[in-house]
Amino acid sequence: MIEIDNISKKYQTISVLKNVKATIPQGGITAIIGPNGAGKSTLLSIISRLLLADEGQVKIQNMDVVNTPSDKLATYLSVLRQENRFTSRLTVFELVGFGRYPYSKGRLNKDDLVHINRALEFLNLTEYKDRFLDELSGGQRQRAYVAMVLCQDTEYVLLDEPLNNLDMKHAVTMMKQLRRAADELGKTIVIVIHDINFASVYSDYILAMKDGELVYQGNPKQIMDSDILEDIFETRVQIEKIHNQNIAIYY
Repeated sequence: MIEIDNISKKYQTISVLKNVKATIPQGGITAIIGPNGAGKSTLLSIISRLLLADEGQVKIQNMDVVNTPSDKLATYLSVLRQENRFTSRLTVFELVGFGRYPYSKGRLNKDDLVHINRALEFLNLTEYKDRFLDELSGGQRQRAYVAMVLCQDTEYVLLDEPLNNLDMKHAVTMMKQLRRAADELGKTIVIVIHDINFASVYSDYILAMKDGELVYQGNPKQIMDSDILEDIFETRVQIEKIHNQNIAIYY
């Protein structure tokens, strides 16, 4: 599991995280929700050691992420950032192959190729493997980035806005694939996500943030409550039961 113990972070004099304390359960999908500026991406960056906290500690399987050697941490945890900086002259296959770097150090072997092809197939990208990134749509590129992360084959997968650039069809497909990764591959997936209905339908646990604080946490049935969501997002929300799922209506 991931233990988040009193994490705080400031940018100059502005507090973006305030004593955040939570335990992310092992297995399944945990969604981090909240309005813009709530601190969701900052928290995910600290969990993955892309950013250092001012105070507090994060442990993954009792390993302090700050003090764990990078090579070792990369075999336990993989992360997709909201912004990715890769040259457009990479092919999809080459990009996904970067996920194997903690193991291959740039020299791919047969086992690495198996993982690359499996990730391409899992994200329905096999037919695009020889295309350059700048030849893809935004949604196809986003799927390629997620394939790279899954190719790293870590138990913990952190994804910051994995539905970016995806239309309705591909957003649904992506969430179904992440659900499969959790259920069939045994991954612990943590996602920052804006669509609370996707969080409701596909996640097992929800962390709800506002103004740098963790204000609610629980399973989707607990969090998908009109009073709770109206408090978080400061807008009127109505919850409807559709096909046995709690769906938020807001407009």
